[in-house]
Formats: sequence, structure tokens, C-alpha cells
Amino acid sequence: MFNNNPLILVENISFNYNGLEVLQNVSFSISRGDFLALIGPNGSGKTTLIRIILGILKPTSGRVVLLGQDVDQFTQWHRIGYVPQKATHLDAYFPASVREIVAMGLLSRKRFPRLLTRQDESAIDRALEQVHLKELKGRRIGELSGGQQQRVFIARAIVNGPDVLFLDEPTAGVDGETQARFYDLLAELNRKEDLTIVLITHDFGIITKHANKVACLNQRLFFHGTHEEFCSSAVVQELLQGEHHLICHRH
Repeated sequence: MFNNNPLILVENISFNYNGLEVLQNVSFSISRGDFLALIGPNGSGKTTLIRIILGILKPTSGRVVLLGQDVDQFTQWHRIGYVPQKATHLDAYFPASVREIVAMGLLSRKRFPRLLTRQDESAIDRALEQVHLKELKGRRIGELSGGQQQRVFIARAIVNGPDVLFLDEPTAGVDGETQARFYDLLAELNRKEDLTIVLITHDFGIITKHANKVACLNQRLFFHGTHEEFCSSAVVQELLQGEHHLICHRH
């Protein structure tokens, strides 16, 4: 379950909310270069677990080690990218350009006055190039399609060159073709940029095509391992009985 030098270590994490047990003794590790799909039913604790890993919530018990440091002492948040749920649900008239949205990802490392440098502008251009949107740099974010907005928020999350990118159901509400292109982009970032990715998803197609690791959560961790191990596990049989469409081979 654990490797010798994990990028992220989750150890015996439990979490209670108003007397209800949300997570129970969850332990696993994430290695550099992983593309981890975190799956499980609604209410299984997936978002809570990610928020604990990111230090947004404190567990009832257990610990998280993030890039070699206990999360309570961790300060290098520019090394972590995060795209939360509903990040792209914007008013069409939201008065910010693509460039301004991506630039927000740089502000956490700046002191007042928070002025952008030439180096910052280069970082913004690079992030937009990575998501294939540099030509839309000056457009208002509300004018973009849902798929384009998704890519802008990816650019904001990676503009600092993070070690790991967390995404919480980023394709909710978009069509299947847009989802496929989005996941292809994540796979490209994982391979070409050596970006470790942790993705909460209900889309089992991502497991089939791109994810090399799978974690299945429902309060407890029922499975954590490679794509191949997942496809031969009892978890898959339960999913198939639940009429999920899951083909366990790489395209």
C-alpha cells in the first residue's frame, strides 16, 4: 500500500461530522507520476478526503504527509494545484479575462502590492499553452464554452508549476465529447509534464483509458492499486453487477 518515498502519505485518517462517521481509518500513498482516479458513490467521503489532504479540514484522527512534510506544517502551497467542484460555474458577464483568471493562481506567492512581473506573464503564457488556450488570453471568461472554461481553471491551477494537481469532479455537467478531450488533456499533462494527478470522478472511462492507479472509497478504502489490479479485483465485479459500463483494457 505504501512505497518507500511517497509524494503524499495518508495514514489512518478518520473523520466525523456531527456525530456521523464520514471516513474510517483510510490509509494509502500517492507516488510521483501517478494518475489516480478516486471513485466511490455519492456521500462516500471523496471530497472530504481531498480537503483533509489539502489541509482544508482537520481529521478526527490520523495524519497526512504532503511532499515530505506534515500537512499542519506545510507552507509550499504553490506546489499543489487544486480545481474544486463547480469551479467553472460562472456568470456569463463575470468581468475577468482568461489572463486574469490564470494570474490569480500566482497571487498566493506574492506580498502586497501584488504586481505581476515579466516572469509572471511568461508563466501565464506557458500555462495557457499547456492547455492549448493561449490564443484566448484576452477573452472574457464568461464568453468561453464550458470545456474551454475547464481548461482555463486547469491553467490557473498549474501556473506555479505544481508537483500534484487535485481535481474534484471537474467534468460534471458537460457532454461526453468535451469530457473525453478534457481527460486527454490531463493525460498529456501527466505524461509530458510529469504532473501527478488525483481525480475524483464518476466516469469509469477514465479508469479504462488514462488512470494508472485507482482508489475506491466508501467511508473505508475498499481498494487501492494499479489499473491492472483493479480490473482483476472483486471491486470490478461489484461495479459490473451495478450495471456500470467498464471495459478493463487500454485503448
